[in-house]
Amino acid sequence: MSGPDTPNHVNNAAGPLVEARGLSHDRSGQCVLQIGDWQLNSGAHALLLGPSGSGKTSFINIVTGLLTPTHGDLLVAGEAMSALPPAGRDGLRRRTIGLVFQTLRLIPALSVTDNLALAQQLALGSVDRAAIAQMIDRVGLSHRAAARPRQLSQGEGQRAAIARALITRPRLVVADEPTSALDDANAARMIDLMFEVAAATGATLLVATHDGRIAERFANRLDLVAPPAKAA
Repeated sequence: MSGPDTPNHVNNAAGPLVEARGLSHDRSGQCVLQIGDWQLNSGAHALLLGPSGSGKTSFINIVTGLLTPTHGDLLVAGEAMSALPPAGRDGLRRRTIGLVFQTLRLIPALSVTDNLALAQQLALGSVDRAAIAQMIDRVGLSHRAAARPRQLSQGEGQRAAIARALITRPRLVVADEPTSALDDANAARMIDLMFEVAAATGATLLVATHDGRIAERFANRLDLVAPPAKAA
């Protein structure tokens, strides 16, 4: 999907984009996530599906370097995210991953345009205003480019969050429960938008949800189950 004008996508065919090796995680002596071996190749969008308590958020936090697994390794773009020091994790995340949080986490004091500009500056060290305008137009928010987050509807805010995640042209977009608060029609529109913009930028999607309505849209699924409670 990528082209020569997408520098963050260099070598995206060399092995899996995300790879778990013998991965599991414990909390207070109780297993809360059991993945084992799993991989996601570039362009092979995947759904991380499971009920509350199955470890979806833990896995997302491990993939993005916010949590160190108790056992095993997690590699992103061939680099062992779980083995890197904090500064190394920050760098790999900035270079490779775009995040769409369940809560939007847009900066309230900044406009939609400036939220995207800040994301670009932090990840790439420079700002491309033309690219920002194009991305905002692509997600249908040109008329709201100067608006601040509190002035946006829920749907507009979600589109702004997707635009922010994609403006750095990441190889991997990780979305945590992007449709959980939406009705059927808007959930479908949200996933349509994510696929459309990912295709345009060459990104791979990893979407964590308990929302079975969107499961059929993904050819690849990682179904999680809540680990059994530890015997007393």
